[in-house]
Formats: sequence, C-alpha cells, structure tokens
Amino acid sequence: MSLNLNRVDLRISAGLIKQFPTDPVPQVAFSGRSNVGKSSLINSLLGRKSLARVSSAPGKTITINFYDVDKQLFLVDLPGYGFAKRKPEDKEKWSALTDGYFTQNPNLDRLALVVQLIDSRVGPTADDEMMLSYLREAELPFVVVATKCDKLNATERKKSAELLHAHPDIPADTPIIFYSALKGEGKNDLWKKLSEYTDVKL
Repeated sequence: MSLNLNRVDLRISAGLIKQFPTDPVPQVAFSGRSNVGKSSLINSLLGRKSLARVSSAPGKTITINFYDVDKQLFLVDLPGYGFAKRKPEDKEKWSALTDGYFTQNPNLDRLALVVQLIDSRVGPTADDEMMLSYLREAELPFVVVATKCDKLNATERKKSAELLHAHPDIPADTPIIFYSALKGEGKNDLWKKLSEYTDVKL
C-alpha cells in the first residue's frame, strides 16, 4: 500500500524514554544542530506548512517528536544540538534524551535510517562531526542532507559537495542529498532513500 501523506499527525512529543511509541513500524530519525532547518525540512517532506514547529529560539524544545505517517512510518525529530546559550542542566537533559533514543530505546531495531542534516553553507561543525563519528561507530545507517542549498551559487555548491564527499567522518558510499525546503529541491531524492531503507512504498 502506498504511503498516504494526507494521513500524518504528531503522535507524541516525548520528554522521557518510556514515552517512545512502540508501534511495529520503521522509524527514520532526523538529526542536526539547532537552526539547521530540520523542522522546515520535515514540513517540506510531508507537504505541510506548520506540522513541525519552526522555533524562533533554536534548541528551545528538548523533546523527541514522533510524526506518524499513515500508520506505516515514524519520522522522528531529534532535538537540535550545538546551542551555545543553554543552561548546563538543559544540555544534560538533551544529551540524556537523545542518547537514550540510541542506547536505551527498546525499539531501536525499528530505526531504519538516520538523516543527518548539515548546513550546506557552513559544512560539518564540531558537533556535527561528533554525531557523524557516533553514527559510524554505532554502525547505524545514515544519509547526509545538506540543507539550505538554495542559498548557494553554483561555485559554492560545488565546494560544499567536495567538502562533504571528502570528509573523513562521511564514508565514501554515504548518500549526500542537497535540499532546499523553500524550493523543494531534493525532496524526491530523499523520499526515495527513505523508501529504500524502510521498504515503505511511495
């Protein structure tokens, strides 16, 4: 059965590991630093304007949002990292919740793919590199999505692509998709990867 993108809702904003849904469907997790455009990308993917809230204060929300797509798939929005103005206790809460998703999640076997977002204008930050290194060491399947690519000219995009393809924390066979939530570029390519890794039909 093909995925019906008209049947999408926010199942839960989980602040505790015990709140994670246990539905027997594949999960795709979205990871990235604050202000990388994660909410905009999820809204773009799902053809919605405000299902995923775009925060005016990046890193403000410390929950994991589970978006139920047609009862066949969960898109899992992990809280953004790399925020500089957070209290130490807030950073600890972020780490505990995000680490818990990967290390204490009873449904980790349902995690089909991690979509690692990197700002195409900035390239991998130190926090991005830590996340990429973790994904490699944990042997979790991931793709890299270079966001906000509409803000690059042809020369800048070429340089950005070369940087990502040559990065030591990104294996040579890792799919790299340039994405513009504003213009929809990369949307079909990313959905194809999601379908490939989850076996969900488009």
